[in-house]
Amino acid sequence: MADVTRRQLLAAGMAGAGAALLPAGRTAAAAAGDLALWYDKEAGSDWLRALPIGNGRLGAMVFGNAGTERLQLNEDTVWAGGPYDSANTRGAANLAEIRRRVFADQWGPAQDLINQTMMGTPGGQLAYQPVGNLQLAFGSASGLSEYSRTLDLTTATVTTTFVLNGVRHRREVFASAPDQVIVLRLTADRANAISFGATFDSPQRTTTSSPDGATVALDGISGSMEGVAGQVRFLALAHATATGGTVSSSGGTLRVSGATEVTLLISVGSSYVNFRTVNGDYQGSAWNRLTAARAAGWDQLRSRHLADYQALFNRVTIDLGRTAAADQPTDVRIAQHASVSDPQFAALLFQYGRYLLISSSRPGTQPANLQGIWNDAMAPPWDSKYTINANLPMNYWPAGTTNLAECFLPVFDLIRDLAVTGARVAQAQYGAGGWIAHHNTDGWRGASVVDGALWGMWQTGGAWLSTLVWDHYQFTGDVEFLRANYPAMKGAAQFFLDTLVAHPSLGYLVTNPSNSPELAHHADVSVCAGPTMDNQILRDLFEGVARAGEVLGVDAAFRSQVRTARDRLPPMRVGSRGNIQEWLADWVEPERTHRHISHLYGLHPSNQITRRGTPALYEAARRTLDLRGDDGTGWSLAWKINFWARMEDGARAHKLIRDLVRTDRLAPNMFDLHPPFQIDGNFGATSGIAEMLLQSHHGELHLLPALPSAWPTGRVTGLRGRGGYTVSLAWSAGQADEILVRADRDGSVRLRARLFTGGFTVTDAGDGSTPGTTRPETDVVQLTTRAGHTYRLARSA
Repeated sequence: MADVTRRQLLAAGMAGAGAALLPAGRTAAAAAGDLALWYDKEAGSDWLRALPIGNGRLGAMVFGNAGTERLQLNEDTVWAGGPYDSANTRGAANLAEIRRRVFADQWGPAQDLINQTMMGTPGGQLAYQPVGNLQLAFGSASGLSEYSRTLDLTTATVTTTFVLNGVRHRREVFASAPDQVIVLRLTADRANAISFGATFDSPQRTTTSSPDGATVALDGISGSMEGVAGQVRFLALAHATATGGTVSSSGGTLRVSGATEVTLLISVGSSYVNFRTVNGDYQGSAWNRLTAARAAGWDQLRSRHLADYQALFNRVTIDLGRTAAADQPTDVRIAQHASVSDPQFAALLFQYGRYLLISSSRPGTQPANLQGIWNDAMAPPWDSKYTINANLPMNYWPAGTTNLAECFLPVFDLIRDLAVTGARVAQAQYGAGGWIAHHNTDGWRGASVVDGALWGMWQTGGAWLSTLVWDHYQFTGDVEFLRANYPAMKGAAQFFLDTLVAHPSLGYLVTNPSNSPELAHHADVSVCAGPTMDNQILRDLFEGVARAGEVLGVDAAFRSQVRTARDRLPPMRVGSRGNIQEWLADWVEPERTHRHISHLYGLHPSNQITRRGTPALYEAARRTLDLRGDDGTGWSLAWKINFWARMEDGARAHKLIRDLVRTDRLAPNMFDLHPPFQIDGNFGATSGIAEMLLQSHHGELHLLPALPSAWPTGRVTGLRGRGGYTVSLAWSAGQADEILVRADRDGSVRLRARLFTGGFTVTDAGDGSTPGTTRPETDVVQLTTRAGHTYRLARSA
């Protein structure tokens, strides 16, 4: 192997699924530095230069300004409005006429009637909103020197250092999941050199106070929106303890004077209990967490934070090579990326997505929304809610593949909530059982049609979310998880058993009315019957719920029903341009380069289009991608990375990574830009890079399926494959040298790689034995596995 020994790979790849592998000649300190965003300038007032921290529930944007530091604060349940019922009781009575118009190709009148009778109440959903800001005023920063600001992804800590008036200052900030507080420590290399005043402010309706001599408080209520009064109460507390100097608080201002070291703790409580209840003890929760954190102290808080965070983050390591370009500040690297070779930036982008998912989605929290948990606006773009027709599923594409299964759990909580609100919509608007969600939802789990029929009349949002249950089970093998979430899957399928209708001329079962997300098929109309994406999603939903029923040993008759319905769905068709048709008819989209390529759901994230299983559709998918083009909004480019990885075209996937890393697609803090900021592009990029290195969607582990020539030598540890496998591998000259596969379960696994076309060895890494193998194809090995065992496949010497 090029620069890593077998012993290093075994130790790093399988000891807890991934300590870092270091290339020869590099130190651990240098490698840790490469997993950091760093800057030599303050963020000033630019939110997209501030650095995000989060513990799943609490988020903060840290600006790193020497003179006036700002921590912009979020709590994941602070949403505008309050509980509401989105169902429109006029819907069911008009459904038959809407369907008649669609089948008669009267799309405009059908869309008009939907806007008149099927829109939710209210017609829009409610926004995710900020708590406010904690402002720390230090005084003049004239004469600032040796400034540095970093976000270390290995410790989930923002550190700001600088020299001012001959004194070296250091500020460290992290958001603790174990202790549910944000922690800021300020130190200086001269005694009694730290003085500042701290105050809260907020765009919300708030009052500030000083509840004791070392604490300031912000008590507020969320904003009203769409005619729904704001009902989420919240309390933010900031408390200071100091070594040396004095601490005092009065009139809503916290003052620290002449201190040598200061620890500032921020706690936020919310009255949100769930989508139906907002009477939680927000004051008690804020104070209880603050009191507990005060008792712990800095060292213990930091130790617990690191243990918790690193248990997740350290599962996966990645090295794609390094050039001198990685020595530049992060914003400079983004600006120069198109003109230099910087393979390490792809590794940083990959790990940044994992960092953001850990920081915005933890068991028991809300799922990551359109901006994760980071938002400073009362009316943010697209309300910073959950867009189901691409963005929410994309947020979680890396959860399984990059070994963050726990971070996926909030999505399944949301699905179970939508099964309640969506059942009301299903009955009121469709006269159906089961449940439905359309193209958006929010903190109150709105499930009806919103924003207008052109965008909102899409039936399969809940269906797509429900497919995630089966996919998550394929990674984890957790039967109790499957049992807990099977009722929601079944309810989603039941809705379509009740509402699919036979196409009058084609005979297929189709959704009607629906659309292909956000794309008109004729001028200003999107409403149609049986769009390709719906059929692909329902194929996955019906098969997934049937297979789940088999695992659980339940609902044999229902399994038969859904499989019968699955077989009556329209097949994918190749159109006159050699492309996958987006609709039942061979229409040419009015906007050829539209950001959504919904009809390639079957290529990714699904596996209905594969190179070896469906070669004609595979070629049609390539043609579809060529027709739609490589350009697009940030999240659209990220999805295209995944598409081209599934096409096994590493060069094209790598080109799209480079297209994404430019100043109009990636902010200085590496937030993905639609524009403006949408976090799904970050998560989609992480997923795409993982798909370039490992795929497991076709009943096999495909190793280095889309490796670009720009990454000739590298290594990755701790990726996950469906079926319950943890995979580490190292490669050189574009080909795998060594592969490690750890099995969760007894069984057999198919492995596909170029490595197997030459000489190689297969051993059980634990006892040195040779497992039973077969060779179904020239580049495929199938081996018998035992749970808990690691298997090594290596190029022959």
